[in-house]
Amino acid sequence: MSYAVKEIFLTLQGEGVQAGRRAVFLRFAGCNLWSGLERDRASAICQFCDTDFVGMDGENGARYADAAALADKVAALWGDGTDRRYVVMTGGEPMLQVDDALVAALHRHGFEVAMESNGTIPAQADIDWICISPKAGSEIVQRSGNELKLVWPQAGSDAGAMAAWQFDHFLIQPMDSGSDDANAANIQAATRFVQDNPRWRLSLQNHKILGLP
Repeated sequence: MSYAVKEIFLTLQGEGVQAGRRAVFLRFAGCNLWSGLERDRASAICQFCDTDFVGMDGENGARYADAAALADKVAALWGDGTDRRYVVMTGGEPMLQVDDALVAALHRHGFEVAMESNGTIPAQADIDWICISPKAGSEIVQRSGNELKLVWPQAGSDAGAMAAWQFDHFLIQPMDSGSDDANAANIQAATRFVQDNPRWRLSLQNHKILGLP
């Protein structure tokens, strides 16, 4: 199987429980909740995505012929040393392409394999860290994992029902709405939510604060 990849880069994880950790980000092209084209945003299930996942024109973006070739590229970007190797498979929607062969190839290179998904496609069993970010209006089938990261405020999301899902960590992340005033209001809304619902924790997009990709 070949893989359509938007970009691969070495950075720090900016969000969630693993925030601050050195990581290779492997971003797949394509998503099942939005085409990625602005003309389609208003009619998409997910209308607030802040990520470019269209095409294969990003840093190290390409169509990789097989799992071994893609895992080799990820390992090369990590560089020397095998201690605490960590790769984050994201998108778009990574589960449109991620398969057992790729997870196994990354494991052979000594990586702990993380995945960030919208939860509409079941995750591979051997993924080490599963982060699900549900989108209102979609059918969530992956209701277990390591962290649930709910972008907030999000009309139509039933956070009360989600609290019964099988996750180790429940996170609320303020929506990035593109304007300072809207973002400030979203941060206030997310903060109030966590204050009212102590099972949940606040997650910020630290990579944007730090100016990292």
